[in-house]
Amino acid sequence: MQLPLKKICLLGAYSLLALPMSANADNASKNREIAERFAKCDTNHDGKLTKAEANGCMPRIYSHFDYIDSSKKGYLTVAEIQAVADN
Repeated sequence: MQLPLKKICLLGAYSLLALPMSANADNASKNREIAERFAKCDTNHDGKLTKAEANGCMPRIYSHFDYIDSSKKGYLTVAEIQAVADN
């Protein structure tokens, strides 16, 4: 049985619509996980993660800290980490 071309096109369009939604859901989940880990590692709860706080707590962030902190502030925010994770 062959599907009419119109149905095939609609099925393709629906599948394309599903992609951004699942990507957004994955991104939201990833950002939530980053925020939770950041909160645990930010031991003084100032909203800034220093390299010392990242050491042992967020090892991948620690090993790339200087790259992420391109402005050399000495700390990272959760938004900066999330932005790097999105790339």
